[in-house]
Amino acid sequence: MANREALRELQARLASRLQAAQTGGMSVAWLAVIAAGRRYLLPLGQAGEIVPLSGIQTVPYAKGWFRGVVNIRGGLWGVVALADFLAAQGDTAASTGNPTAAVMSAEASVVTLNAQLEVNCAVQVDVLAGLRGSEAFTKSEAPPAQAPAYFGNRLFDSEGLEWQEINLRALAQSPQFLSISA
Repeated sequence: MANREALRELQARLASRLQAAQTGGMSVAWLAVIAAGRRYLLPLGQAGEIVPLSGIQTVPYAKGWFRGVVNIRGGLWGVVALADFLAAQGDTAASTGNPTAAVMSAEASVVTLNAQLEVNCAVQVDVLAGLRGSEAFTKSEAPPAQAPAYFGNRLFDSEGLEWQEINLRALAQSPQFLSISA
């Protein structure tokens, strides 16, 4: 129960920071998340709501990275385990080690895709790492030539940690992402 309270507090802090950033002129561009130990940046304009991962209903004959569906405010949303999806697409650094096992830590959350993307889908992440603006990063590199179309720049923070930007719009339009049947 304490974990749920901590998650609610984190979500409330993120929401208030986002509100403050929008009114105060701070340039917040990304929601920072961690999935299977890898750090990702989700563009705020393409992300939607953040909710704790609970009440997921599995879907038979779906790929291992498709966790199932959840009810969020009366609507059904498909849930994709971000790290397992990326591993299935060839990003070996994103692998959880067992793509068919549902990884559900106490901090696991889902981030819905923005309604403007017209896909009722959410990505499962292990940890919400806060909001980031461009000032949080010291270096940026273009994605490798063989990277999927939804990979944006790789950014490095002042500690030298790598963050991979994921373009949720391009991800939502990817045929691999839209094909969940096993």
